[in-house]
Amino acid sequence: MTIAVTYENGRVFQHFGHCETFKIYHVEEGAIRSSEIVSAIGSGHGALAGFLKGQGVDTLICGGIGGGARTALAEMGIKLYPGVTGDADESVDALLKGELHFHPDTMCSHHHAGGHSCGDHHCGEDKHGCAGNH
Repeated sequence: MTIAVTYENGRVFQHFGHCETFKIYHVEEGAIRSSEIVSAIGSGHGALAGFLKGQGVDTLICGGIGGGARTALAEMGIKLYPGVTGDADESVDALLKGELHFHPDTMCSHHHAGGHSCGDHHCGEDKHGCAGNH
């Protein structure tokens, strides 16, 4: 299993489509064997699913995510755990233990005027993504 987490400063980054860095965890027999931080700068919304598939990712943990990205990930066969906040390493550990708190219906849409919310987070100006309320 190869798990990717939208990543910024050790935490789960809150907007998949604007994620510049992923932390990728290589898992064998239910335990993390290695991890690496990879740059996705320049990939953008449409190409991130392909970028992750090219990294061998089959599972993604993230914060907010839009409908188009959900569809692209599903087409690539990548299992999605959206609506996650907090420490990236702890999130992966929780997933492996079957204890990850995520919100399967979390949606993020930044393609309209006015404010919106992504799951439990109010979206701010942080990289035009979901900065969250921590």
